[in-house]
Amino acid sequence: MLKIFDKYILKSFLQPLLATFFVVLFVLVMQALWLAFDEIAGKGIDIFFILKFLGYLSLILTPTALPIGILLSSIMALGNLSENYEFAAIKSAGISLKRVIRPLIILTILLSGLNFVFLNNVYPWATLKQKNLYLNMKKKKPALALVPGAFNTEIPGFNIKFDEKYGEEENLLKKVQIADLTLSQGKVKIITAEKGEISTEEGSKYMTLTLQNGNYYEEHYKRSMTQNERKKMPASAATFDTYTINIDISSFNDDKNLDNEDITQHHGMLSIKQLDSISKVEKSNYDKYLEERSTNFYNIVKANKLYKHPDSIKVTDTILKPEILDNFSISNKIIIIGEAIQILKRATDRINNQQYKIKQDRKRLNLYDYEYNYRFSFSLACLVLFFIGAPLGSIIRKGGFGLPMIMAITIFVIYFFISQFGKNLSEESAITTLLGGWISTLILLPFGILLTRRATQGMGIFNIDSVLDSIKKFFDRFTKKKSINQL
Repeated sequence: MLKIFDKYILKSFLQPLLATFFVVLFVLVMQALWLAFDEIAGKGIDIFFILKFLGYLSLILTPTALPIGILLSSIMALGNLSENYEFAAIKSAGISLKRVIRPLIILTILLSGLNFVFLNNVYPWATLKQKNLYLNMKKKKPALALVPGAFNTEIPGFNIKFDEKYGEEENLLKKVQIADLTLSQGKVKIITAEKGEISTEEGSKYMTLTLQNGNYYEEHYKRSMTQNERKKMPASAATFDTYTINIDISSFNDDKNLDNEDITQHHGMLSIKQLDSISKVEKSNYDKYLEERSTNFYNIVKANKLYKHPDSIKVTDTILKPEILDNFSISNKIIIIGEAIQILKRATDRINNQQYKIKQDRKRLNLYDYEYNYRFSFSLACLVLFFIGAPLGSIIRKGGFGLPMIMAITIFVIYFFISQFGKNLSEESAITTLLGGWISTLILLPFGILLTRRATQGMGIFNIDSVLDSIKKFFDRFTKKKSINQL
């Protein structure tokens, strides 16, 4: 009898699970496609690659859709049993809630294990394929792939930076900076302009960049020259009203390049074993870099001398006095102060750049460690959300698709935001990556245990009577104290 009973419970759970899983997966894929639509639309990409892109997205989002499906189906299954008084009949037969959900717990544990295997094997491969395909799709028309506020290196031979992209076709640029690396012998041409316009003709292998109101600077030297030799070489500088650059983009229009895999070290593309291995190597390199930078900075500022002489101005037996500038003419004073400011600025810029690099390296390391912990944590999301959904369904006694859907989405949104909060804090080193990866599970697991206990004891989600009794007792005590004081 119990075997038949277990089959019935499993059937009541699996039917909504399959339906909700595919519905949720479809919604997530469509949402991701909508976000990427502007980047890949109108680029003449073959339908085959679009379908490949959707397939990779589906595989990436499967580990997310599965916990949501389990949460929703557990609420629906137990809610339907309660709503149709089947659960009351089960209780009258002496079967507890623990016995009812036992086969569902075993199934959910198996699904959690399956989700872990998927996250460790299929998810990294799909992420590798999807991210590279997406990047290559964006490159089909490189003008659309250019991002304001940062140097764009997607176009071979050019580093392009601009402050703003505008216009109906977003082909107009403001405050353009270009490093032309196509010259021979390591020469570099720097071009700046107030405005720029990108134009391409259908089927053309060239993209035309027309610049207005700018200037360019070009140094003439050979790669083999020393630094001192380069300083002696001439340079060209000029201003212009209009300057046109024709850029070869034939490689971007080849569908064969869509399968290129240029990005391979993203934290989402690695298995747990790879994350652990790369993290150890990167940490070792990071520590060495910090040691080198600290030693270099110590030597540059001559910290040993500053330590011997707390007054940083005192570098010898004599103290430099501000009046030393009085030995120079006004024009020389301006030159000396100007050179000092430039030296200080260069030193400050160098330190800021190194600080930025160290911060970015630390963030990358944190993401490796966070992803490592999150893979384990998110695998258990199926089990954690089941222990929230199953007792919740038995308590609210409401089946169907309406209320359970609202409750499931609300709970998962809470889970998701807690996970993102933990990720952001981990990335910034505000908390440990271990805590950041497990924080959503650690917060929601006690909630699931509480709901399970209340459901097995036949209690509601929230006992309003006990709260009202506590408030009443508090005011009764206050009233009694007031009466005693009056006497």
